Amino acid sequence: MPSLIESLTRRGLLEPPAFLPANMQYETIMGSVAFGVSIDASDCDIYGFAMPPLEQLFPHLAGEIAGFGNPLSRFDNYHVHHVQDPEALNGQGCEYDFSIFSIQRYFTLCLVCNPNMIDSLFTADDCVVFQTNVARMVRERRRLFLHKGVLLRFKAYSNTQLNKLNSKQPLGKRKALQEKFGYDVKYGYHIVRLLYECEQLLQFADVDLRRDHEHLKAIRRGEVSEADLRAWAISKEKQLDELALRSPLPEEPNESAVRQLLRDCLEEHYGSLDSLFTRPASAGRALRQPVDIDLANHRPTASHTNATAVGQLSPPETSPPAQPRGKAGGGTE
Repeated sequence: MPSLIESLTRRGLLEPPAFLPANMQYETIMGSVAFGVSIDASDCDIYGFAMPPLEQLFPHLAGEIAGFGNPLSRFDNYHVHHVQDPEALNGQGCEYDFSIFSIQRYFTLCLVCNPNMIDSLFTADDCVVFQTNVARMVRERRRLFLHKGVLLRFKAYSNTQLNKLNSKQPLGKRKALQEKFGYDVKYGYHIVRLLYECEQLLQFADVDLRRDHEHLKAIRRGEVSEADLRAWAISKEKQLDELALRSPLPEEPNESAVRQLLRDCLEEHYGSLDSLFTRPASAGRALRQPVDIDLANHRPTASHTNATAVGQLSPPETSPPAQPRGKAGGGTE
C-alpha cells in the first residue's frame, strides 16, 4: 500500500520533491482528529518523516568537503496546505495539510521535546495512515526522546496560545470565534491540551492524546469562560512544576540512545553503514604511527602519505556504498 504522499502524487494532486514519494516512512493524522475533538473530518493534518538520499546524510559520498565551496542542498522539511482530494471519505472529499520532515530533522525536533513532534509520535494507532518498519521501530522506542525538558517546552507552547486568546486583529474563522464566545476557544482548548499532555508525560512517560477530550470539547463549545480557563492554566502550571521534581523522566535527553536508534533506522532502510565510517582500531593505529617529516620540503615522507587521518571518513574497503532496500513494510490503516 503506498503512502498518502505517493498516492496523491501519482494522481497529480501533489508535486513534492522527486525523491519523497518512494521514501516516505511515516504518516499520521494530527490536529483535532488525533485529539478526539474533531467536528469535521473533511480537514486533515498529516505529519510524518521520510528518508532522504544517502548522499544528503553523508555528503562526502557526493564529494563534498566540509568548509570548502558551496554545500549540497539538503531536504529538511516539506510543508504544503490545502491539498484537495475529491475522492477521499467515499467521495465526500478531504483537504490535507502536510508537514513532512527528513528523519534526522524529525529526530532532532523530538529530542528537544517539540510538542508537535512528540504528539505525532504518540498518536493512536487508528491515526497512523502509513508506516514502514523504520516507523515501527521509532514508535516502539519513542520514549527514548522524553526528558524533563517537556516541562519548559510544553509550557512555552501553552503560553504562546494564551497570548493569542484575544488577538486584536482576528481573521476569518478566528474572528467569528472571538465574536461569538468573547475569546478564541480554539486557542483556549490548545492551552489546556498542552498542559494536560505535559502532565501525562511527566507522570507516566507516556501520553494518551484523547484522554481529556471531553474537557477540550467543552471549551470548543464555549462552555468554559475565559476567566475560568486562565485560572485553570495558572493552577495547572504550578502543579506541573511540582510534578517535575518527582517525575521518572531523565533530566537530560539521552542523545547517544537516540543516535543509535537513528543509525538502526538508517541501516534498516539502506543496509549496513559500516563502510562509511572510520573503524576505531584503524584510527588508533593511525594515531600511534610516527610520522617522519621531510624538513627540506616540510611534508610527511612517502611511507606515511597514505595514512588515514584520525577522524576522517575512510573509503569502503571491500563493499560498495549501501543502497536503499526499498520500503520496509506496508502501511496500516
